[in-house]
Amino acid sequence: MLTKLEIEGTRDTAYILFDKENNLFEIKGNSLPENTNKFFEPIFDWIEHYLQDPNTDTNLKCDLEYFNSSSAKMIYQIFIEFEKILEHGNDVSISWYFESGDALIEEKGMEYKTILNIPFNLIEK
Repeated sequence: MLTKLEIEGTRDTAYILFDKENNLFEIKGNSLPENTNKFFEPIFDWIEHYLQDPNTDTNLKCDLEYFNSSSAKMIYQIFIEFEKILEHGNDVSISWYFESGDALIEEKGMEYKTILNIPFNLIEK
């Protein structure tokens, strides 16, 4: 059985929760790690295993306050990996949260929405 991946957030790294058993998938906080590849490596490893037997319905919640360009690329790659869930005939969606008035996060969400082939919900909070 796939174990839960939980990475505590810091000032510079996002809180990550990928929990298949409880159907919780969340990226939250800031993402500007010093070594982006190293930070995201266990996340991609987990996703690789998850894709072998995904839940029938997966909703990834992204509630980011700030992220740098290298994190933006990694987040996009996570979304691309989650698109593969559709190939299994399962449902997947992304909920992108942004603070009212935070044009940068909202615009990045709109950009992702236009280039992805999965349901992508922009949610103002």
